[in-house]
Amino acid sequence: MNGFLPISKKDMEERGWQQLDFIFVSGDAYVDHPSFGPAILCRLLEKHGYKVGIIPQPDWHSTRDFDRLGKPRLGFLVSAGNMDSLLNKFTASRKVRHQDAYSPGGKAGFRPERATIVYCNRLRELYHDVPIIIGGIEASLRRLAHYDYWSNSVRRSILVDSQADLLIFGMGERALLEVAADLQQGVAIENIQDVQGTCYRVPNMDYVWDHLPLPSFAEVAHSKQKFAESFKLEYLEQDPIRGRKLAQQNDEWCVVQNPPAKPLTEAQMDEIYDLPYMRTWHPIYDKDGGVPAIQEVQFSLVSQRGCFGGCNFCAIISHEGRIIQRRSHESLLREAKILTQQKGFKGYIHDVGGPTANFRRTSCDGQLERGTCRGKPCLSPIPCRNLVVDHSDYLKLLRELRQLPRVKKVFVRSGVRFDYLMLAKDDFLEELCKYHISGQLKIAPEHVSDRVTRMMGKSNRKVYQAFAERFRKMNERLGLKQYLVPYFMSSHPGSELSDAIELAEFIRDMGYHPQQVQDFIPTPGTLSTAMWYTGIDPLTGEKVYTAKSYEEKLMQRSLMQYWLPKNQEIVRKALRLAHREDLIGFDRKCLVRPEGSEHRKKDGGVQVPNRKKKRNVNRKKTGKDKPVIREKRVRR
Repeated sequence: MNGFLPISKKDMEERGWQQLDFIFVSGDAYVDHPSFGPAILCRLLEKHGYKVGIIPQPDWHSTRDFDRLGKPRLGFLVSAGNMDSLLNKFTASRKVRHQDAYSPGGKAGFRPERATIVYCNRLRELYHDVPIIIGGIEASLRRLAHYDYWSNSVRRSILVDSQADLLIFGMGERALLEVAADLQQGVAIENIQDVQGTCYRVPNMDYVWDHLPLPSFAEVAHSKQKFAESFKLEYLEQDPIRGRKLAQQNDEWCVVQNPPAKPLTEAQMDEIYDLPYMRTWHPIYDKDGGVPAIQEVQFSLVSQRGCFGGCNFCAIISHEGRIIQRRSHESLLREAKILTQQKGFKGYIHDVGGPTANFRRTSCDGQLERGTCRGKPCLSPIPCRNLVVDHSDYLKLLRELRQLPRVKKVFVRSGVRFDYLMLAKDDFLEELCKYHISGQLKIAPEHVSDRVTRMMGKSNRKVYQAFAERFRKMNERLGLKQYLVPYFMSSHPGSELSDAIELAEFIRDMGYHPQQVQDFIPTPGTLSTAMWYTGIDPLTGEKVYTAKSYEEKLMQRSLMQYWLPKNQEIVRKALRLAHREDLIGFDRKCLVRPEGSEHRKKDGGVQVPNRKKKRNVNRKKTGKDKPVIREKRVRR
């Protein structure tokens, strides 16, 4: 008998089990690792005495695969996987992706669109009387009426469309254990209505008390103003301590959302990550070469959850929350020692972090008692005066990990908030540069236009430039050649063509040549998506410009890589539309040359630089790594 959870009747027989308590149906391949939600939840239930099995990526074309483990005693748990199934399948331009990192061999096509709904409907065909509980990122962010980019429509709560009995939103561990205990004690699923971090359904609001009513699905589907009003109410109540119960009529059902689950204690976080994971994919995927998604996390450590950064395009506030929850040093050191014994470990811990690596404490004192401030950001665009900036615990943790036998290097790759770092008076930047960067530091300024960064909830251009200069000087003092790799986003709400051109000029002046650029995707549950759909900032009522046409989105995206031959024509068109013909020509400040210019020319006696040659000089290959940005790009 192997150490993996049962995925077949044969596995159950080897354990001597006739029936399972819970069966987890997942849109991902089965990877038994603490970076994969199904593994965490199933191992946690197992520790608490429940018999659990997994049906990974069932064939949804019939009910046959859904019956492979029989009928569970307490219920089915259903998740689309670590990603929303539509985001997993389609790009920002709604083109089908050809790879799926969470499937065997990285091949696409192993899960349906709207996987949560499809799986639940198949289960209902088989068993009418078994409770179905949905969760995961797809269910979590679609728990109330929401805008769906891929159908360009407002959809009902996924709890209604899936015919599930209960929805667990957020990370789920605390809520799932409470629900499991109620079911074990014989409480009917329709009577489980008081668990924080869950949504349930009743016929109408007469069945709900002490709640905040939201505009109905019918209202938000027909009025963008009502959608913005509803989103604001939802958004401001996303707090486990001060948040209120919400209720929204979704056609024939009223969906009730309890406040988010309380933050996990340090002991509870330790319990979750100390569970007996196999730390690899199930052997059934060996023939396909495994599951690619594990490569990024196999030798990494999750040290905390939550993020108070407040990026408006990020779903973390609605899923993990703003309150930081962290593991103890002892737990992290135990896991690090396990990693050093794993096959393939070469002495490098690839990451120590979470949504934001250098957030290891709550943003201010007393937050665990009173909750987060309603409608007030902690960090961006302007730091709160009560924000506590302290890297001391994180620095101590990194130092302890560096001292472990067999550990050569500990990297920080999960993202550093440079605006938070700039407020610090400690030695974090020095130690980060000296010990924890592998030549490149990835950061996400996202944009440089003050108008756009304000809509993003990000720090402005001056903060980024100040950090870039400080980073350069620090590496110069240490005698190191290390480089910033900034990430930028196009077509975010608020970004007009002039803003995209401002970003292109900034990229030109800094000497950057981003190899990958990101086009904003309106995913469910984010403030930016509400702005994109309605053209309104729900929190302020301000009108917001949004680029929606394929051509304009292509223009903004192409401007971020203006030097590529395939982008020349569309960049010229964008510059003319914005009346910026001054950027078309042979001057050093020009982004593109006029049509038909295929050879190097002179303009006013000044030799035009050979951009292609300059780019080659400014890059180098490091094994299998991507090209890195040379030092002089951050010195300017």
